[in-house]
Amino acid sequence: MTAIWSADGRLDEGRIRRRETLYTGMNGSLVERIWPYGTEESFIWKPQTNEGQQRREKWVYEHVLPGFPPVYPRLVASVPAVDGEGGGSLFEDLGELDHAFGESAATALVRRIAWWHSLAPAGMLAGGPVLAPKPRIGRMAEAILRAWETSGGRLGESWGAVGELERLERLVSRVAALARERVWEAWEAAEGDVFSHGDLHLGNYALVRGELRVLDWEHVHPNIRYWDLYHVIDLSHPSFPKPVDAAVRERLLRAYAEEAAMRGGLSDEEAFRRGYREFAAVFSLWMLLLIEGDLRRGSAPWPEENLRSQLRETLASFEQNAGEL
Repeated sequence: MTAIWSADGRLDEGRIRRRETLYTGMNGSLVERIWPYGTEESFIWKPQTNEGQQRREKWVYEHVLPGFPPVYPRLVASVPAVDGEGGGSLFEDLGELDHAFGESAATALVRRIAWWHSLAPAGMLAGGPVLAPKPRIGRMAEAILRAWETSGGRLGESWGAVGELERLERLVSRVAALARERVWEAWEAAEGDVFSHGDLHLGNYALVRGELRVLDWEHVHPNIRYWDLYHVIDLSHPSFPKPVDAAVRERLLRAYAEEAAMRGGLSDEEAFRRGYREFAAVFSLWMLLLIEGDLRRGSAPWPEENLRSQLRETLASFEQNAGEL
């Protein structure tokens, strides 16, 4: 395909006959569907958020994904920035993507996750510019303890309007105790790192004509198995609401466990389920603190209504998982 960008790394308006905005990125740049002259095909243009993000995704496409089944959109071109401006990636257009939560798509995804968790991350990602989008679970536990101490053990009082306060305080106390008592580095070492996509929120996967497709691979990194699973099952997102349902959670964990056991990566399903609940309770409590901070500062890129919806979803996730501990 003839290049459709100019020497400064930006799309050349004269070579595009039509464009459609899909969404606005975190830095205010527009992710677009574009129709270049000279072809009936459309493509997805994803402007560079930062140099590191684009470099990481390009590296994953070149060094990792060629060994994967075709669950990802094809990378057509990667356009470097010029003097820190412009740049981006051009992807195959998969068509309209429905990001509403569906159990069939989530089930297909957790089974696929069990496959890539069976791969050895050390060799696959050696030398790669990998970077997790959030701190590891031990750092989250440290942040919870700091907030717990700062609040004088009254963490969670401000969420009483969305949850039953007395029960909530008991659950927060239980998870704070877990955060304090566990030696997290040893726990993670015992769990062992797997290959992790890193950012599997609801906006980063979909069924396309009945086939699973997974997007945005720039946060691939080694992490324990619960990281990817939590993102699919319990992570809330202000732009992509989803129900938090205990029965669906159990079915998804069962589907993952079945697939992982077949691949020799899981021998104790009971320990796996218990580990997931502990991980999810800590992660959700950390997320509650994060969302509360965004609401207090009023500087998040999402509307307050979206953040309050996210707070409610995260609280439901926290209560369901912590209540099982």
